[in-house]
Amino acid sequence: MDKILRINMSGTKGPTIKTEPLGDYTGLGGRAMTSTIVAKEVSPTCHALSAENKLVISPGILSGTAAAMSGRISVGCKSPLTGGIKESNSGGQPSQMLARLGYAAIILEGKPGNDHLYKVVINKDGATIAPADELKMLGNYDVVEKMKAAHGEKIACISIGPAGEMKMGAASIAFTDMELRPTRHAGRGGVGAVMGAKGVKVIVVDDAGTQMRQGKNPEKFKEANKAFVAGLRQHPVTGKGMAAYGTNVLTNVINEAGGYPTRNFKTGQFEGAAKIGGEALAKLENERGGEGSATNGCHRGCVVRCSGTFYDKNGQYVTKQPEYETVWAHGGHCGIDDLDAIAQMDRLEDDFGLDTIEMGVTLGVAMDAGLAKFGDAKAAIKLIKEVGQGTPLGRILGSGAAVTGKVFGVERVPVVKGQAMPAYDPRAVKGIGVTYATSTMGADHTAGYAVTANVLGVGGTVNALKPEGQVELSRNLQVATAAVDATGMCIFVTFATLDIPEAFQALLDLMESCTGQPMTAEKFIDFGKRILKLEREFNIAAGFTKSHDRLPEYFKKESLTPHKVVFDVKDQELDQVFNF
Repeated sequence: MDKILRINMSGTKGPTIKTEPLGDYTGLGGRAMTSTIVAKEVSPTCHALSAENKLVISPGILSGTAAAMSGRISVGCKSPLTGGIKESNSGGQPSQMLARLGYAAIILEGKPGNDHLYKVVINKDGATIAPADELKMLGNYDVVEKMKAAHGEKIACISIGPAGEMKMGAASIAFTDMELRPTRHAGRGGVGAVMGAKGVKVIVVDDAGTQMRQGKNPEKFKEANKAFVAGLRQHPVTGKGMAAYGTNVLTNVINEAGGYPTRNFKTGQFEGAAKIGGEALAKLENERGGEGSATNGCHRGCVVRCSGTFYDKNGQYVTKQPEYETVWAHGGHCGIDDLDAIAQMDRLEDDFGLDTIEMGVTLGVAMDAGLAKFGDAKAAIKLIKEVGQGTPLGRILGSGAAVTGKVFGVERVPVVKGQAMPAYDPRAVKGIGVTYATSTMGADHTAGYAVTANVLGVGGTVNALKPEGQVELSRNLQVATAAVDATGMCIFVTFATLDIPEAFQALLDLMESCTGQPMTAEKFIDFGKRILKLEREFNIAAGFTKSHDRLPEYFKKESLTPHKVVFDVKDQELDQVFNF
């Protein structure tokens, strides 16, 4: 990857598009690329939907190569949801394809002076941009079908739905999967709203005529990849549990641990968990059958294959296999134990272009406000449709949980820095509580997945119910995760790299043999620290203080059943997380 595609939407004669060398951004990819560009080129105090903000899309350093699990992509900007820096991560096909075309990043900047929507097409001959007003307010599924008709079946698409066009805080960016369906999303932080503000509806990527990227040392790269795959297949989580039951295998695990947030974080266990857990989902999918039903990958090169495909009782495709966070957000969090209803909500949100975590948590807050009853799936579906239609109520809900709570006077709103908490209660999984509180991204489990040591016994053990050791655990994971996000690797590789030294060394060897630059454990950790430092400095300049690195007060006061615990990691300790 040796070039950047820069698209300025503010041109007096319409958008301009140019290719430029990497320059100061040489050697970067994924989160390292997005956060570096945003930190260098975006004013921390700008309005997130203004011309001054920029949207950066970047494949990982290893993307486009034969490295297993290297097809993740990063989207960066100033977040309209948190007001701080944002890196939102997605699977799908575009990362590998952009990398093979040689693009280390796409930068969308400026803002059109008209109400046109635009389509970008990228192939081996370069890139073009043209008005695409015929796509206005179409859902992601319809957009992809129109792109297939115009450009063939061997493309990939990056698109927004109506939520992005309406610039909603919960708007996501969709990335097509191996089956060319818009099921993979950079969901967090409202990145879809920024793409909508730039006036870009879809980016079509066609890598026909390109070849797989080769490492600087092909033989060492091949051996490292072989060892890396062996480690992934050896580990019980990536080699067995997730492959058999998908990410939703966690439902019964976290419910049993008493950290499964239920009915807007009121209790830590859901009585209907067994009906919607990974085992029940896999059983249902296997009974119904269909191509890729109970096991599938989200991009080529995935060996864990923790995804799948959900069909209805008549054998009709509905959506990809709903992931753990999605099942929880619309399931236990809303008191709903119906997998078909949850799948329908997932499909609607993928089509409208909405973050399933933010929307599911918002639904729970809305239920607390009396807009619907907990457990009422039909009412929840109706509320999501309001969002897609852009009704006044829908626009409130589409702005996310924090705005919804404020509008309807709900005190108990589970957000940090304006972003909804994912599927682990911070009182019963205290390490993840530290990550929620202190992450540069707002409440985000993937920023430092302390569930590893708190619940799963991966990378050691730290008692989930005690405050001791949680800050160090979260700190180490946040540093490592920032580096992993830069590689283009799926975050799930950390299960193997934390437990199997040979797998971690193989990852380092992949980096070194690909780039030609020495890579040690120390260099890898320093890389992660540099990324976090940039992000922290941006947020501080945007007005963030240590008071923003806190959980809502009620988590410190309301005890959570069944363990009767509160979040009791002291504020002074939270302030030490980034003292590297």
